[in-house]
Amino acid sequence: MTNGFDLRGKVALVTGASGGLGAHFAKVLAQAGAEVIIGARRKDAMDHVAEAITASGAVCEPVTLDVSDAGSIAAIAPRLSRVDILVNNAGVVRDAAALHQTEADWDVVIDTNLKGMFLMSQSLAKAMKARGRGGSIINIASILGLRQAGGVVPYAVSKAGAIQMTRSLALEWARLDIRVNALAPGYLETELNSDFWQSDAGKAMIKRIPQRRLGRLEDLDGPLLLLASDMSQYMTGSVIEVDGGHLVSTL
Repeated sequence: MTNGFDLRGKVALVTGASGGLGAHFAKVLAQAGAEVIIGARRKDAMDHVAEAITASGAVCEPVTLDVSDAGSIAAIAPRLSRVDILVNNAGVVRDAAALHQTEADWDVVIDTNLKGMFLMSQSLAKAMKARGRGGSIINIASILGLRQAGGVVPYAVSKAGAIQMTRSLALEWARLDIRVNALAPGYLETELNSDFWQSDAGKAMIKRIPQRRLGRLEDLDGPLLLLASDMSQYMTGSVIEVDGGHLVSTL
């Protein structure tokens, strides 16, 4: 168990779990006792994540999955009938000023981040309704769904949509005992963006965060486990911001 949260007997599916946040979420859920299914398009990267999780004594199954493709989701339908927790983490970003964003940029971001989130949620909800037992859907949003930044219009729109989708699905599925909530992380430090945060622009951005630091992956562990576990049985339609106070910072 992790931090007192007990997920033994639960099955969790994490999308976009070939690395980064998704891989971290899968490991956290496994440490709390859940059997984990990880899905992503890159099987070789997923296999490394699965090996690390199983080496710790937990159960982890990697499945090839493209959340933007209904056929790919249908291929894992037998597994969905067992899932209690879904973490809709799969996401992409295309950095460019709005005048230079292409139609292809728009389509890949919206299809993955928004359509994929809906298709996964809908497929799992159908499986949960058929078996007569609900569970928890956790959508990974962003503070950029609640606040603006330049150069990421499709991404910000997709995350704003993810927040509204969370609330809408929570309303529709409450009587099915399916809880739908969202995590909205602020800026996190990862291996991929560490160089930027060492730059003058990155340091200036950190100064605008009230806590004066970037988030760490482990800062999301508690909120994730809360929403995944029975400790949040009376929570649905909630959006938990984990951003060091960024959203309440002054202009």
